[in-house]
Amino acid sequence: MRVPLSWLREYVDLPATETGRDVQAKLVSAGLEVETVEQLGAGLKGPLVVGQVLTIEELEGFKKPIRFCTVDVGTANGTGEPQEIVCGARNFQVGDKVVVVLPGAVLPGDFAIAARQTYGKTSHGMICSGDELGMGDDGSGGIIVLPPEHEAGTDAIELLELVDEVLDIAVTANRGDCLSMRGVARETAIAYGLPLRDPALLDVPAPNSYGYPVKISDPIGCDRFTARTVGGLDPEARSPIWLQRRLQKAGMRPISLAVDVTNYVMIELGQPLHAYDRTRVDGPIGVRRAEPGEVLTTLDGAKRKLDAADLVITDNRGPIGLAGVMGGANTEIADSVTDPETGQVTGTTEVVIEAAHFDPVAIARTARRHKLSSEASKRFERGVDPQAASAAAQRTVDLLVLLAGGTAEAGVTEVIAPSAPRTISVAADHPDKVAGVDYGRETVVRRLQEIGCDVYGQDELVVTVPSWRPDLTEPNDLAEEVIRLEGYENLPSTLPRPPAGRGLTERQRLHRRAGRALAGAGYVEALNYPFVSEQVFDQLGLEAGDPARRVVKLVNPLNDEEPALRTTLLPGLLTALRRNDGRGSHDLALFETGLVFQPGERQGVAVQLPVDRRPTDEEIAALDAVLPAQPRHAAVVLAGAREQAGWWGKGRPADWADAVEAARTLAAEAGAELIVQQGQYGPWHPGRCAELAVVVDSEIVVIGHAGELHPRVVKALSLPERTCAMELDLDLLAKAGEGALQAPRISTFPVATQDVALVVDTEVPSAVVEYFLRGGAGELLESIRLFDVYTGEQIGEGKKSLAYALRFRAADRTLTVEEASAARDAAVALAAERTGAVLRGA
Repeated sequence: MRVPLSWLREYVDLPATETGRDVQAKLVSAGLEVETVEQLGAGLKGPLVVGQVLTIEELEGFKKPIRFCTVDVGTANGTGEPQEIVCGARNFQVGDKVVVVLPGAVLPGDFAIAARQTYGKTSHGMICSGDELGMGDDGSGGIIVLPPEHEAGTDAIELLELVDEVLDIAVTANRGDCLSMRGVARETAIAYGLPLRDPALLDVPAPNSYGYPVKISDPIGCDRFTARTVGGLDPEARSPIWLQRRLQKAGMRPISLAVDVTNYVMIELGQPLHAYDRTRVDGPIGVRRAEPGEVLTTLDGAKRKLDAADLVITDNRGPIGLAGVMGGANTEIADSVTDPETGQVTGTTEVVIEAAHFDPVAIARTARRHKLSSEASKRFERGVDPQAASAAAQRTVDLLVLLAGGTAEAGVTEVIAPSAPRTISVAADHPDKVAGVDYGRETVVRRLQEIGCDVYGQDELVVTVPSWRPDLTEPNDLAEEVIRLEGYENLPSTLPRPPAGRGLTERQRLHRRAGRALAGAGYVEALNYPFVSEQVFDQLGLEAGDPARRVVKLVNPLNDEEPALRTTLLPGLLTALRRNDGRGSHDLALFETGLVFQPGERQGVAVQLPVDRRPTDEEIAALDAVLPAQPRHAAVVLAGAREQAGWWGKGRPADWADAVEAARTLAAEAGAELIVQQGQYGPWHPGRCAELAVVVDSEIVVIGHAGELHPRVVKALSLPERTCAMELDLDLLAKAGEGALQAPRISTFPVATQDVALVVDTEVPSAVVEYFLRGGAGELLESIRLFDVYTGEQIGEGKKSLAYALRFRAADRTLTVEEASAARDAAVALAAERTGAVLRGA
């Protein structure tokens, strides 16, 4: 919402010394988001005056039309002689009043004006367009042609109100009242403690039976409809300069007098209006839901197929407008047209004015359904004051009578669905409890009355909410009003006192440790939306019956192409990798930790948890019972160089081993023993895929995969060659490491090293052999490392030799050779029993 300060002063007597910056600070303190204060006319310096075109000479021999003009500027040039000016615009003629900037002036943008030679003539100044003066687009596409009543030599800076300040307010969805000068003026008056001149306080005639006929078929969608008629409009009448300038400053383009007046009143009072050409309306005006198959051509020229939920304005022919969104082309105000032979001007001379109140939800859905956001729909969907409809219609009638010479007809139509005022019961000390500040009853009552509430009662207040604040529905809304008007900056800073035992859970701690560990290993966190399309599973090469294909679908997705919740982190990460690679970052290592969603056989409806207290364990369990399982996963993707080349040596590209190492890093953080063995799954290359497993409750459980992606997946997703990835279930990893994470022990006793070489079948993973070696060695084993893998004729076909270095150490003594050897033999015995390993050389 753009708010010109000069316009705002009409409703609030601000001190003359107050600047736009001062008003901005006051409104921000009151809770409004004033983004900028635009200084209109900054750096503008005259003389800038009204001129009358006396002669026009068409200059020949140039690539574009050029005109040499003489312009009467009164005594503004110091001589009273006509001013000679060269101009390329053609939308004016002899006798027209134009805006002239004379030598010595400075236009916005530090554009100094001086006499200069051009096209063989000397131009003493310039005839100005709206863009050159910083006025924006007025729709004419040329220089400004002023009404004839303005005298030559008149100061155009004051006439065109070129110097002003405009506050640009980002209005939140709950404050529809601030999409109007009336609403912002009310907030300004409260902030300064000044009275408000409410522009909606007008004398409105009572409704009668001979107004324009209106029929409401859907009183829920339209609970109020006011219709007024004005005849005898002058088709040649144009919007006065002051009205055009206010519309321009508010961010709207002047169109025609009738349309400009409705837009002006909408900005002033916040009530959207629509003017119909009465001669083009066939019969009574109606409001109903659209019927299947109906089509409406809106004012933007688009033919729109209507939905049964759309609220439409009709006459005897059918729909003539989308209620609260945009009018129809078949009843729009006609532009004035001059007959070149007779000189007679034709155009709209009779209008029917509509001022209605529509259901916000219906208007919002219609605007989104048709992708048609308008100034009217923005206001209706945020909430419009229903009580202002009659005043807005009256204000429109008054302006049309004043500016277009029209005559207001006596008929007044008002169709109103009965409704009671909204009341809220709230304890007088409720704002005190919410803010932790002792405001007191008098302050609470005063602040609520300032925003327009009627307040009754002592300890328990009964508050009647004003019609222009539909966002006030609960006691906390009223508390927020008191707090913001008393000043958020006045709230004391109090450190919370968390009770013991309410810190981070073990799951949360592991989540943070995992992120820090991956970041320390050179990965960059990439957070992605949890939404996916089901087609991505085909691109990932998942089989038809893969559990990851079972998804939870959203009823109202943000994007129709991604209606499902993710079951894997890879689609989002791979999209991020592709996007960064396409922007020139080819050496990439990204990670993400987050929830995935796995639908189960859960049934029921989720309950709404309370907000005034901590939910009970039973309430949380009941909610969890109907929600999909949401395990936390961790994933990484890599492409390009893992180690850069330089003077220190050669670089190294990222490969499958880096993805596996990322899984080992996470396992170390969880204190879990990770079993890595060859695997084959979905998006990974069958020969370069590692299956990641852990032992949970004495059972080996697969928790993820790592390795290089399949070339088909790389091609389908347009990824860099040899892209690698890893994904595992962080919750299962944590469960495998429960109680295993301990602080490192430093022993003063020496280590005993024993090497063993075991011959196993080629299919047996080295990680499995290591797992059983570790289990058999017992508590004396400090570490184990695979340092050699050998295959060859010496050990036979289908066999491989795995050489491990075992380090033994006791915390309380120096181990003997016999003790170390016994531990080694026990490790070898268990590995031999479970994997069929044979001690090499035995």
